[in-house]
Amino acid sequence: MAKKIDYKSSGVHYDLLDPFKVAAQKAAASTDGNINYLKGFKEVPKSRGESAFLIETDSGYIAHVEETLGTKNLIADAMYKITGKSYYDSIAIDTVAAIVNDLITMGALPMTLAMHLAVGDSHWFEDQQRQNDLVMGWKKGCDLSSALWAGGETPTLQGILQKDAVLLSGSAVGIIQNKDSVIRSSDLQDEDRIILLESSGIHANGASLCRKIASEIPEGYQTKISDGRMFGEAVLDPTVIYVPVLKDCMLNNIKLHYVSHITGHGWRKIMRAVEPYSYIIQAIPEPPAVFGFLQEQSGLSDEEMYGTFNMGAGFALYVAPEDTKAVLDICVKNNIKGIDAGYVKTRGEEKKVSIVPKGIKFGSETLAVR
Repeated sequence: MAKKIDYKSSGVHYDLLDPFKVAAQKAAASTDGNINYLKGFKEVPKSRGESAFLIETDSGYIAHVEETLGTKNLIADAMYKITGKSYYDSIAIDTVAAIVNDLITMGALPMTLAMHLAVGDSHWFEDQQRQNDLVMGWKKGCDLSSALWAGGETPTLQGILQKDAVLLSGSAVGIIQNKDSVIRSSDLQDEDRIILLESSGIHANGASLCRKIASEIPEGYQTKISDGRMFGEAVLDPTVIYVPVLKDCMLNNIKLHYVSHITGHGWRKIMRAVEPYSYIIQAIPEPPAVFGFLQEQSGLSDEEMYGTFNMGAGFALYVAPEDTKAVLDICVKNNIKGIDAGYVKTRGEEKKVSIVPKGIKFGSETLAVR
């Protein structure tokens, strides 16, 4: 493809989004005294800017997350017309995964999940196959997360959403029963190992770029990629839910020094911790075939791909070297591939992620989400 297609050209511009996030975090922090009237509850200031927000109680912590699917449902809608399969079971799992994979980053295990499904027109619910797939996919996501489906909201937003469109999102509450189980970046140690957990594909990040590419190639989503599948089919592979790995680590008393959900900003999220540490990646997974196709069609460099997508690694665990084997065994038990990928340097280093096999370095200035 002659013209380069990057994330900005697809309508997603982090340089514009991130300053708003930082401004919102600053305003939110000023509300810290609003719950003083509740005895035994207080916020955890250091959780601001992390993927989940914590409230401390007398015995543990309560965590809260709100997340959205993004625009991946538009790809499901397009593939529904092509194949007769709705894919709404898959995108329901994507949405649940976006929520719970953020929730567990602070050590919280999901307790309740709520769905928010906004539609442009109530006639959307006339398609029984699609709505049943959505319901069963959400239930499966709850089951994989060990969470109760607590309810939700289904507003009709005519004039805001297109007639045939939906906006799928949700929220979750999680619990940390033992205060020692909370995950803090301050626990990171020099030479901690970085274990990367495999992804199934793009997960819920990058759908806008996929849509842009599909609109500019002759066969669109029906284009075959290197694994023999249609591009649209590969994009819709459901997100991996990493809750079972985190839960088993806790049940086996393995202290996780930090974790990171690798979504928007790609592998730059490996340095999400506030401390000025370096993260040296020496081994990388083979990215699913869809990423090779995206790179070929977009013209993005390796650096741009790893700075945008998960590239085969959807989650990172940071553990003491002596716990590495036990964590990898837990990954095997849960049918999630883990890679002992590298290590943390805490002394005399600038904040950066170095992906040695690719010769890529991301400095702290490339991740302005706090």
